[in-house]
Amino acid sequence: MQPNKVVIQSKKGTITKGQTSDFFPNKAQFHLTTLEGNVEEFKIEELKAVFFVKDCDGDKSYEYSYDDAITGGGRKIKVDFADGEEIIGYTQGYSPNRAGFFITPADLKGNNKKIFVIKSATKNVQFI
Repeated sequence: MQPNKVVIQSKKGTITKGQTSDFFPNKAQFHLTTLEGNVEEFKIEELKAVFFVKDCDGDKSYEYSYDDAITGGGRKIKVDFADGEEIIGYTQGYSPNRAGFFITPADLKGNNKKIFVIKSATKNVQFI
């Protein structure tokens, strides 16, 4: 399996970048090979989100605009994180009873391809 490029943000605000080949939404933990080559284990419940990215560096000057329509992307959803960040996207698998869910951001030009949101790191989740 081809590794996924990811940026991980913890609930404490730390950010780790690298690649993973064993992330599954129903598992409690996964491993990440950092950009420095270290292998680290992450527990899902300690994280805010797992950002599956086009490039680990991204463009820090890019301003996200969540206005794109994604045909076949599911229902449009707004996620308010406990740290104040807001992301709008589309989901096919949100359930309030699950620990997390995937969204495809409604900004196709941004660096994020998809995001696994950890529900316990959110303040509000609503369909729009």
